[in-house]
Amino acid sequence: MLLGSIEAGGTKFVCAVGNENYQVQDQTQFPTTTPEETLQRTVDYFKKFDIAALSIASFGPIEIRHSSPKYGYVTTTPKPGWADTDFVGYIKKEFDIPIFWTTDVNGSAYGEYVMATLANEKINSLTYYTIGTGVGAGAIVNGYLIGGIGHPEMGHVLVKRHPDDLDFKGVCPYHGDCLEGLVAGPTFEARLGVKGAEVPHSDPVWDIMAYYTAQAVIQTTLTLRPGKIVFGGGVTNPDFLEKVRKSFKELLDGYVQVPDLDKYLVMPEVANNGSATLGNFALAEKLLEV
Repeated sequence: MLLGSIEAGGTKFVCAVGNENYQVQDQTQFPTTTPEETLQRTVDYFKKFDIAALSIASFGPIEIRHSSPKYGYVTTTPKPGWADTDFVGYIKKEFDIPIFWTTDVNGSAYGEYVMATLANEKINSLTYYTIGTGVGAGAIVNGYLIGGIGHPEMGHVLVKRHPDDLDFKGVCPYHGDCLEGLVAGPTFEARLGVKGAEVPHSDPVWDIMAYYTAQAVIQTTLTLRPGKIVFGGGVTNPDFLEKVRKSFKELLDGYVQVPDLDKYLVMPEVANNGSATLGNFALAEKLLEV
């Protein structure tokens, strides 16, 4: 049995085919261009395989309510050309198979949850943050993705400003200085005029960004009480994560118990940025159990 995975990012699509053991059998990636070109390339790839089910983890916002006439759409995304795109409908026209539809961060969260389960970790709830071009998070609670009238948008929570960062307006086109507007990759150039890859880890901007990230993590800790919080994305690195742990400890001030921070605030366990692909395989397989 073959399972399909689409990790649809704003920069690139990663399409993969795996077996029932969630092992990648084939994989390809290509740039995210126009919806028509990108989705047709996706269809052409999967037509080479006899997949039994497919899971799509997409950049958003997306419509996840089955009751909505826009179910399966990418909705109000700032990605040029992609707003109001019927993603799932395009795929369904070509494949008569079960399709799971969720956000990219939900796919990654589920992949990390599956990996923890396979490693016999005693964790039934987990949150995954990505900090890159944008900021988002997906959450698993008692083995299930959370979301009611929509999916979580945890990258757009509001945070208290750092005293050394009061003049920076933020880069979020909707909220300015929400979490994404203050810690996403483009904030390096907006603040300093250089790409994040060129900013040494000793620069104070990393401490400022860790302060904001730690606040968001405290919100998640106090509302969802996950067993661990995983950080991915291009901005995340071990030095930054250590700064987040330090700021988290200072701000939480021992109010509630959490695991040791080196086990609670962690990098992904799935290798090679494969969290969403693994999660998609598992979510696609679950469709066949119904």
